[in-house]
Amino acid sequence: MKAVYLEKAAVSRGDLSLEPLTKLAETRVFENTTEADKYEHIGDAEMVYANKIIFDEEAFERLPQLKYIGVCATGYNVIDLEAAKRHGVTVTNVPAYSTESVAQLAWGFIIESASRISAHNESVHKGDWVRSETFCYWNYPLMELCGKSLGIIGFGNIGRRVAEIALAFRMKVLVHTAHPEKYAEDAMVKGESGLRFVPLEEIWKDADIISLHCPLNRDTEKLICRETIAKMKDGVILINVSRGGLVHERDLADALRSGKVAAAAADVVSVEPMQADNPLLSAPNLCLTPHLAWASLEARKRLIDVVAANAEAFLKGEKRNVLV
Repeated sequence: MKAVYLEKAAVSRGDLSLEPLTKLAETRVFENTTEADKYEHIGDAEMVYANKIIFDEEAFERLPQLKYIGVCATGYNVIDLEAAKRHGVTVTNVPAYSTESVAQLAWGFIIESASRISAHNESVHKGDWVRSETFCYWNYPLMELCGKSLGIIGFGNIGRRVAEIALAFRMKVLVHTAHPEKYAEDAMVKGESGLRFVPLEEIWKDADIISLHCPLNRDTEKLICRETIAKMKDGVILINVSRGGLVHERDLADALRSGKVAAAAADVVSVEPMQADNPLLSAPNLCLTPHLAWASLEARKRLIDVVAANAEAFLKGEKRNVLV
């Protein structure tokens, strides 16, 4: 079979080999692919490895030879699975490869927002401590995490790992998930850990920090908006390492300016790469990173290994991480 890898630059900057994939089939590799050139790049390939490229009804109609899409990520909201099924295209993804790395960045954001490390580091380097009349100072309010309430929306692999770390900080953990009954026998839930499953309204009302770990779908799109922010505590902290579309960006920017949201951090935005007119760029008390939570070398190696194993299983007529 002929295969094509559409977005190499997203997974490797020369530090990772695609050989586990390229050895499976005759494979063309592109550093990057856009919506404008995706059909040219895909050509007559029967297998496609992709990340952010959209595959909708039109794409499947224009690519009748396509038999397989290996999504090089956990999220697959760019793939119309119903259309793929109608056109007989197998789609696979890579679950759980970046759990530790994404949870690590989420906690980096939480600690940064609570302790304002970067702002004080910058202040010291500007000479403010040298000029200080007292032995210490602080330019922003500081928060002790112990005893605070962390609201976690979504309890998949990453949300659960974030919760485990929160318990180590002796925080109260409020979790909202669509199916809490699935975790009734979970040791972390059954014990006296301080973790509780709650409705969203309780998270809005009681959480000091809210961390998003849910998928983007019709129910969660713009979940964080003017209406839900109004229900939150004054001075709440918001963390998003999930999907940019979960947040109404203008509403969050306004809440940061007003102080209703004391601080926020995001690794994702609604349109990526970020657009110059994104309202978050000019919002105060906001830490932004360029969708890198998943991109540790260790996680990227796991990703390629699983993408290759998925593709190899497909070629053998077997199913591995199959979505449709």
